[in-house]
Amino acid sequence: MQASHDDDAPGTWTAQGANHATRAQRITGVVAIVLLALAGLWTLRMFLPALGWGVILAVSLWPLHVTAAQRWPRGQKLVLPAVFTLLVLLVFVIPLVMVAAAVAHDSMAVTQWLAQAHAQGVPVPDFVAHLPYGDHLVAWWQQTLATPEAIDRLSMQAHKLHFTSGEKILGLVAHRVLLVSFMLLTLFFLMRDGARVAHALRIGTRRAFGELGLRVADQAVLAVRGTVNGLIIIGFGEGVLMGLAYGFAGVDHAALLGLLTALLSAIPLGAVAAVVLAAALLAAAGKAAAAVIVLVFGGVVIFVADHFVRPVFIGGATRLPFLWVLLAILGGIETWGLIGLVIGPALIAVLMLLWREWVGAHQGPLNPAPEASLPQ
Repeated sequence: MQASHDDDAPGTWTAQGANHATRAQRITGVVAIVLLALAGLWTLRMFLPALGWGVILAVSLWPLHVTAAQRWPRGQKLVLPAVFTLLVLLVFVIPLVMVAAAVAHDSMAVTQWLAQAHAQGVPVPDFVAHLPYGDHLVAWWQQTLATPEAIDRLSMQAHKLHFTSGEKILGLVAHRVLLVSFMLLTLFFLMRDGARVAHALRIGTRRAFGELGLRVADQAVLAVRGTVNGLIIIGFGEGVLMGLAYGFAGVDHAALLGLLTALLSAIPLGAVAAVVLAAALLAAAGKAAAAVIVLVFGGVVIFVADHFVRPVFIGGATRLPFLWVLLAILGGIETWGLIGLVIGPALIAVLMLLWREWVGAHQGPLNPAPEASLPQ
């Protein structure tokens, strides 16, 4: 082994001789490395969500950091990482905390309403009878929701509704604060040392998988960046705008509906369902003019976001068909939790790239040799 002048730089140590390890020794070494990696992940399992979100945010913000570092090279080791971390805190964390507080308040009201509905049933609203096929809707409502017995038949787990104790809420809040703190800390160090980390990962990926591995890794980075920028940030913006619109229009539980709009906006046409729901609640309360305004404003916001803003943020490399976006988001959340909102589309985007290369639709390492034309 021989080292250059910078012993810490990735790739400066290179093997000068052949590896004389036997096949059994190589297999044993690989098994030991895998076991050590699994042990490390198990040790850090409590903080993996925080580390994952820190990596995701760093990947998403890295192009902006590079541009800022080119204009101000002196600040790239301390000032710029601190500025970007503070930016995430001010733009995402603090607004999310405020939304979470409002949602918690609304959720308590909703939980109380559900508990009351479980005890007394939900009477049929007057406007239902005036809707098309109102008599059938009234009959269905009376059979399904009007009595406690009907609600029990609808949901066998209705008896599990309960209020979370104050001590448990404080424990959950303290745990979330700890995870957010480590996420911000991870983001700071990645913004400071991101170039070195990325260089080391590229060297390791090339040694392990060759150019194909680098191609897949680059696509994964683009997929994560496109998912964060195109789904989460745009969805967050839609949720904030529509939440404010709901509040001004007088919709009950505006914060909860705003959060629902933000979450559903990741799914194609999902935000439309949330806007229609808010307008329906306004119409049921006798506020027809406000319902129309919410529908029109929501339509404009969704149209601009889906047709102008989101395509610019996502880019062509990570676009997925409607069905795959839906399956990737829902499957990702089901499998990985909230972070699956990013992991799911990123994984499917990488798999889609490999498939398109394999069938020769895109240029890449997996492109098959041209097949001879079939006889006519």
